[in-house]
Amino acid sequence: MRIFITGGTGLVGRHVIAALRARGDTLRALARTETAAVELSELGAEPVRGDLSDAARLDQMTAGADAVVHAAAIVLAGGRWTAWHAANVLGTERVARSAARHGARLIHISSVAVYGRQLAYDRSPAGLDEEFDLERATVPRDFYARSKREAERAVWRVAHETGLSAVALRPCVIYGEGDRHFSPRVARLLRLGHVPLIGDGTNHITVVYAGNVAAAVTAALENGGVSGPFNVTNDGQITQREFAERFAAGLGVRPRWIRIPHRLAWRVARVWDAAIGALPLSSGAPSLSSAVQFLAGENGYSSARAQRLLNWRPPVPAGDAVERTGASYRHAARSGSHP
Repeated sequence: MRIFITGGTGLVGRHVIAALRARGDTLRALARTETAAVELSELGAEPVRGDLSDAARLDQMTAGADAVVHAAAIVLAGGRWTAWHAANVLGTERVARSAARHGARLIHISSVAVYGRQLAYDRSPAGLDEEFDLERATVPRDFYARSKREAERAVWRVAHETGLSAVALRPCVIYGEGDRHFSPRVARLLRLGHVPLIGDGTNHITVVYAGNVAAAVTAALENGGVSGPFNVTNDGQITQREFAERFAAGLGVRPRWIRIPHRLAWRVARVWDAAIGALPLSSGAPSLSSAVQFLAGENGYSSARAQRLLNWRPPVPAGDAVERTGASYRHAARSGSHP
């Protein structure tokens, strides 16, 4: 297949390029800078200079493509809502309309943040699934969650108007080799030697390996008659403690665990959030309570639909994925390429 990729130098994009190269696909990828173009060439995709703000350029790059994998998004950014909206919402709508004009299938990398990650919604015993109504309220301060929901709604709006064939993959917190956000923080924390563990650590945390997300992309490409949203959140349940232990093993460290009772963790988080909420900030950052919920909560999402309709079968077991991620940061630290 001929595939156009946005966000190819990001965590998911890098793993997607590797997976699609293994299939023998022909890849073109959007490069915002010359540095990105060089990196994309090294990864095995033909770089094409441009950005998501230029609809005409996107049309040129989408022309002739059988499919578009849209992985570009800002995840961490200060400032006001306008920056998030411009990149994540308007950029996604331009990509979707370009795919529709050229008859290309769209694989959009969305997020479970569309459910409103700061709100506690009722979940079925099987977990929160794709029947969730995206019209339900979100917390306005969480700009990432708000932007990802509005971006996905834009995809479905374009699909309704044009007949675009589209899939939205909704991963949870993603980790893996090449991660610049979550995994480096885990590595730095483990290297401190004393690591907090909330409760007894037996809860299953809400994480997914980037290589297994890439496998969901290939599954969506192989099942061209299937459209709609799909959670990509359960690639092998792993507990809070198992994640830390396997990451530490890959990293080559043996930290000591500091047990923090649930009640104390929640009390500190609520006090912190109340103090921050009283400040005139507009950073759009998630709350500390969200972080505690992530560490101490149970993975409440269901990937049954992806397994059933896309035949998604994650190729890398979760424990192995965590350990190889830790090992990648150990090797990178030796070479000085990242933390």
